[in-house]
Amino acid sequence: MIKLLLLAVALAGLLAFVYLKSASIVQLKVGAQAPAFSLMDQNGQLRTLEEFKGRWLVLYFYPKDNTPGCTKQACRFRDEHSALQKMGAQVVGISVDSRAAHAGFATQHRLPFPLLADSQGEVAQAYGALLNLAFFKLAKRHTYLIDPAGRVAKMYLSVDPNTHAQTVLKDLQALKEAYHG
Repeated sequence: MIKLLLLAVALAGLLAFVYLKSASIVQLKVGAQAPAFSLMDQNGQLRTLEEFKGRWLVLYFYPKDNTPGCTKQACRFRDEHSALQKMGAQVVGISVDSRAAHAGFATQHRLPFPLLADSQGEVAQAYGALLNLAFFKLAKRHTYLIDPAGRVAKMYLSVDPNTHAQTVLKDLQALKEAYHG
């Protein structure tokens, strides 16, 4: 019994070490240039940060297609998509899932925005949004509002999937007023 307890403690320590080691070394700051990316979307189209210059970009990272929280978050962005577009913003989701997984997820939930496949986790790492647990990688639930000049205008490092899209919409309105004011 004691050996089992020691093994459990050792395993918990190892997991804690790996989790802390995966904590992002990258620390973006508001006002910093957003890291460039070039990834395939669910339709096989190459998407880059550069294509969104001149518009606001809601770049949201999420852990996994077809999980409860990620589905809620994606559907909330879907529901607010036209309001965000009217404000001049494009929504883009990124996870480490495959392009094929994104295609099924987007079709099933009628998502009108690109989902980018960051299979190696390189873009998530550049944004400080990668959870790397040795043999298992996930994107953290982080969102970045990127201004038309390609700079990080706001970061969300703690996200409630139920209310996040509405929060982003409100914050975008305030940022647009400050940006033009």
